Amino acid sequence: MISVLIAEDMHLVRGAVAALLSAERDIEVVGEAGHGDEVVPECLRHRPDVALIDIGLPGTDGLTAAREIGRRLPSCRTVILTGLATPSALRAALDAGVHGFIVKDSPAEQLAECVRRVAAGERVVDPELAVAALNARSNPLTERELEVLEAAAEGAPVGEIATRLSLSGGTVRNHLARILTKVGARTRVEAVRVAWESGWLRSDDLAGREPVRRRSSG
Repeated sequence: MISVLIAEDMHLVRGAVAALLSAERDIEVVGEAGHGDEVVPECLRHRPDVALIDIGLPGTDGLTAAREIGRRLPSCRTVILTGLATPSALRAALDAGVHGFIVKDSPAEQLAECVRRVAAGERVVDPELAVAALNARSNPLTERELEVLEAAAEGAPVGEIATRLSLSGGTVRNHLARILTKVGARTRVEAVRVAWESGWLRSDDLAGREPVRRRSSG
């Protein structure tokens, strides 16, 4: 039997994954975690063969947890679960030493097969996503520009972004102008879309949904 621990903060998703894997004759779900801070302790407690970890867990994020598992329990192989498969997310996962990367809407048989292959010592990544990760351009935005763009992606006008980031309205507009130039976009919405599709936006709230338009011209 392949023992599996599932780390996912959404109860329905975690329950569905557990039910799907438990239906397989050779897979046993031995533990679950709903918060990032629980993942490593639960893995040390149950010592699973494979840990399925949501990339966007509250508290300790999934990549940090996977990296710590690799350090403290190398016998446990890790698979990242995500609702948004982007080249940058894949690169970050591979840098964290994970052994598999799979999206949450994958067919049940594909998830089970991923668990089996990872448990057998393979690294499992969608080949098309792997090629995209190799070909993807690097993020040209600074940390501050990312903060401004993430706030814009949530629909915040210039005034709100300025207040949130303790900047002047003029500074926010300058950042937005530089962002448009760097990503080759004509509008703020287009810049958000380019960054979102490239995986540069880090806000978990953006995963799985289209970037929104700003609420006012600010």
